[in-house]
Amino acid sequence: MASDLNALLPNTKSRADGFCYFLAVASGVGAGWLDITVGDLLLTAMVVLAANMLLGFLSPRQPWRWVLLVGVFVPVVEWLAYFFLSEKPERAQIYESFLAFVPGIAGAYGAAVGRGVVDNLFPKK
Repeated sequence: MASDLNALLPNTKSRADGFCYFLAVASGVGAGWLDITVGDLLLTAMVVLAANMLLGFLSPRQPWRWVLLVGVFVPVVEWLAYFFLSEKPERAQIYESFLAFVPGIAGAYGAAVGRGVVDNLFPKK
C-alpha cells in the first residue's frame, strides 16, 4: 500500500494535453454560461464536477491544473456578462461562482486516483 500521494497518482505524460486544455477552457466557459442562464449553483457545480472528472481521468498528471482552468472561467464569464451583456447576474451570484472550485477539486483528484487504480489493476503488457 502506498503511503505517498505521488505513488497514488500516475506519472504518465498524456499525448493529448492540448485537447484536454481546450476541453477544460470550453467546460469552464460552458459552466459559467450555464450559471448565468439557469442561475442554479448546484447544476453548475455538477457540470464542473463532471468536467473535472473527465479531465482528471484523461490526463491524471497534475490534476490541479484542471481545477484551476475549469474553475477560473466560471467567475470570469459571469464578470464578463455583468459588464458587457444585458444579462446582469446578482453580485452574490458572482461571488458564489467561486465555490465551483470545491467540486472541481474532488472530481479531478478523485478521477486521477481512480485512473491510477485502473492502471494498476489492468497494466499494459
